[in-house]
Amino acid sequence: MGDCADTTYVTEGEEELIAAVQHIVKALETKKNLTDEAKKILGNLGSQLNNISKVSEIKDQEFEEDEGLNEIELQLNRIQDKVMNWEKDQSMIWDCGPQEAYEYLKAVDDARKLIELLENRSPSNSSEDASLLRRAHDVLQTAMARLEEEFRHLLVHNRQPFEPEHVSFRSTEDDIMEAGSVISSGDDSIEDVVQRDSMGRASEEYVIELMHQDVIMDLKSIAHLMFDSNYGRECSQVFVNVQKDALDDCLFILEVEKLSIEDVLKMEWTALNSKIRRWMRAMKLFVRVYLASEKTLTDQIFAELDSVSFVCFAESSKPAILQLLNFCEAIAIGPHQPEKLIRILDMYEVLADLIPDIVALYSDEAGSCVRIECQDVLKRLGECTKATFLEFENAVASNVSANAFPGGGVHPLTRYVMNYIKTLIDYRKTLDDVLKDQDNKGSPISVSPETIEEENANGSSSCSPMVIHFRSLISILECNLGDKSKLYKDESLQHLFLMNNIHYMAEKVKNSELRTLLGDEWIRKHNWKFQQHAMNYERATWSSILALLRDEGIQNPGSNSISRTILKERLQSFYLAFEEVYKSQTGWSIPDGQLRDDLRISTSLKVIQAYRTFVGRHINHISEKHIKYTADDLEDYILDLFEGSQKSLHGGHKK
Repeated sequence: MGDCADTTYVTEGEEELIAAVQHIVKALETKKNLTDEAKKILGNLGSQLNNISKVSEIKDQEFEEDEGLNEIELQLNRIQDKVMNWEKDQSMIWDCGPQEAYEYLKAVDDARKLIELLENRSPSNSSEDASLLRRAHDVLQTAMARLEEEFRHLLVHNRQPFEPEHVSFRSTEDDIMEAGSVISSGDDSIEDVVQRDSMGRASEEYVIELMHQDVIMDLKSIAHLMFDSNYGRECSQVFVNVQKDALDDCLFILEVEKLSIEDVLKMEWTALNSKIRRWMRAMKLFVRVYLASEKTLTDQIFAELDSVSFVCFAESSKPAILQLLNFCEAIAIGPHQPEKLIRILDMYEVLADLIPDIVALYSDEAGSCVRIECQDVLKRLGECTKATFLEFENAVASNVSANAFPGGGVHPLTRYVMNYIKTLIDYRKTLDDVLKDQDNKGSPISVSPETIEEENANGSSSCSPMVIHFRSLISILECNLGDKSKLYKDESLQHLFLMNNIHYMAEKVKNSELRTLLGDEWIRKHNWKFQQHAMNYERATWSSILALLRDEGIQNPGSNSISRTILKERLQSFYLAFEEVYKSQTGWSIPDGQLRDDLRISTSLKVIQAYRTFVGRHINHISEKHIKYTADDLEDYILDLFEGSQKSLHGGHKK
């Protein structure tokens, strides 16, 4: 090894070290001043050696950093190639198999880690680090954009079809209409029964799979990588947008239209009734099945990312649930038409029943607006229910007929009100809640004076608000019927009309759950009422006729002998009066068969007995040709009364 070759690489520090060593050698040779001189030289030597060590460390570090940057650059090049190759490819990565998807995710995760490494490095090579860091961010940004597309693609193309018929949803029932309101349409006839929809809960309370389960882990992996890479907002937005569309599709499948409040307010009742029925079924299925399943899906993807799951679920589902609540809002602020009462009660109970489910689904701060809106809409529905019920009372009170109801039977208003009351029993708890006067410690409002007097007399002031209002409504109905009875010119028909209607009311109460609410005393009172009207009918119809069959005034003037002429005239007058009653009262109606038979029998006993007695007592003074009808004939004719089909007797023709 030559000296020239060696000194080529000698540094300034090394030259100083050599000189120091040579100085020590000379000192040792002369052995003069060795100690002091040696100490000084050795001190300088230590200092020089320390400097040489630091220089060596710096060189080693610079070498290692150079080697590290080279490795980072090589790795970044591999990642960039992987990412950019897929940018040239038009196919979706996850459609090419799990291995390709895994490798892509691994490459993107490596890019994320390289960025963290570069950001944590010392700034000695800042220009080279910055260049690599910019490249790495560009690669990651490109990869994140691609992952957004892949995430969206997986969500859209792996969603399971929603089939509501598999969860007891029958849209064919939606178009079943009950009869129109007699209150809103005068005295037109209506169906005898107002039916309430059956709304079971058990069949709707379960979670379905909205997404193929084999892609849940893929979606979760993408979401976690995007959040770890600080692209969580982009991932959340993709999820929210896709799920919004899916929830809109669900409402479309459930046949829920997007209607403005103005659209609802302009709608005819028949169409609106159908939409309310559809809303009730859709609302329960949407909340208990679809939203519950949507929440489960969101949790499966985002549950481990703090509150992300709550926010994504709330943001994606809010428009759909608010669309359903807006329909309630439109109903609540609409006109308080009595025919809507049952449907409004249905909506109130559906929403009240669903609020615990909704509170559970939107339990965090992100869902607070949905929870608040639900409570507000329920309150407004309750206020609407109370206002509609009170309007129902007002409508009954103000229902005016221009003409008497033909035949004196049960008026449609009576049927309508009593069947409504009977139906409303199913809503007892709801009505008790909404009929309370909050400004008066829960006591009901708008109760008729007759009802207050009756409640005080019966000591029933503790009755529920609904029961007191029922009593009030029936009292209002009775007053209205009293006014309607005065439209009949015939006093007999007035009493027959009131007898029919009060009997109908009493039977409705006696044969339903209304009996337990209104009580047996109410039934006894109304039984007595219709019986009084039956007696008054008999008195008004038959008293003057039966007076013709009395003996007073049939003697010859100035003697006690029977006047055949007067007797004949009496019989003829009786027959004419009977025929007139037969002609008119066969056209009158007693719809209840038992009541009709009872009144016929009661009438027959009085009329036939009086006729038999009169004819039998004076048979010797009456020519057979003057006896127009036998007692059996008259009895048969009485059995024709109250059938609602007018007939005439042809004089002289016996049965």
